[in-house]
Amino acid sequence: MIIALLVTFIFLILRFTVTLFNFMSNPKLPRIGKHYEDKVSILIPARNEEQDIIALLQSIVDQDYQNYEVIILDDSSTDDTYTLCEVFGAKNKRFKVIKGGELPTDWLGKNYACHQLAQLATGNYYLFLDADEKVYNGLINSSVHRVNLRGLSLLSLFTNQTMITSGEMMVVPLMHYILLNLLPLRLVYLVKSASVAAASGQFMLFTATDYRQYQWHQMVKNKVVEDVEIMRLVKASKLNGEALLANGMISCRMYKCYDEAINGFGKNFLAAFNYNIIGFLIYLLLIIGGPAVVIMTMNLNFIFMMVGLIGLTRIMISLSSGQNVLLNLFLHPVQMFSLLLIGITSIQRHLTKTTVWKGRKI
Repeated sequence: MIIALLVTFIFLILRFTVTLFNFMSNPKLPRIGKHYEDKVSILIPARNEEQDIIALLQSIVDQDYQNYEVIILDDSSTDDTYTLCEVFGAKNKRFKVIKGGELPTDWLGKNYACHQLAQLATGNYYLFLDADEKVYNGLINSSVHRVNLRGLSLLSLFTNQTMITSGEMMVVPLMHYILLNLLPLRLVYLVKSASVAAASGQFMLFTATDYRQYQWHQMVKNKVVEDVEIMRLVKASKLNGEALLANGMISCRMYKCYDEAINGFGKNFLAAFNYNIIGFLIYLLLIIGGPAVVIMTMNLNFIFMMVGLIGLTRIMISLSSGQNVLLNLFLHPVQMFSLLLIGITSIQRHLTKTTVWKGRKI
């Protein structure tokens, strides 16, 4: 019991320290007033996105950057995604939609869609967005400025998450919680080793010159967590990459109910641990089982110390990610149960090779 308590508190303190570093270093994309005129190719892979994609396209029209093109690739959708985008493009000449090619056997769907989009892009920068997002004023100018300021080959942003249903609130905050609780985000840029990497496929801004040379999505054609793999490759190639929080300039509603969120996170959660099931189980045991051990001691000092560390961690992460502090504190036990369920689901589907997303086996 003593060893279990010691390991639990060491783990809690280390995670608190990482969270404190992230909170104090404030790894958000700074807003800037300078306006750039470089052409940006906005590239959007879409598969069965009829409910969301028009809101994204309209938000692109409404934002303040002017020199851009938008290319949408319909990835064998079975709904009205292509038709809706085609009608929208007919009214907005900077937009065009194309049909994606047949998926090769050695590619994953999104990776191949992004690769095809890049071959058609004509801008100085390639910006890959997901179809369930919305962009706002300042995003592209601030991002292009950051790329120039830092000499980046890749800038990736972790978007602000829109959550409406109670089911989303029980799961989606886990993304920022795990990220800001485990990785000092500033180190992605500061540490040149490829082992320190993080990225989000919801926003990936590349310099066109480097992308054309390296063909990043082709290099990760069969990787589930392609965003992190690309960041590793960028750094391994002695190029600069940076990952930041979006600072309210882009939002995403990833999922619309509890089951969808569990399934969505379950498809790539184990992949983020490089399919190391033992390491993944140890992490779940420490983050969920550790607090249970502390509670079982019935020692109020230990319990108050644990609750304080977890509570302060949730407050800092919620403030950094633009989420509701009180709601995340209240829902923390439910979110930990959701994390356990995601873990079990991810392992089971990996072992039985039954991971499916948007009708395709992964």
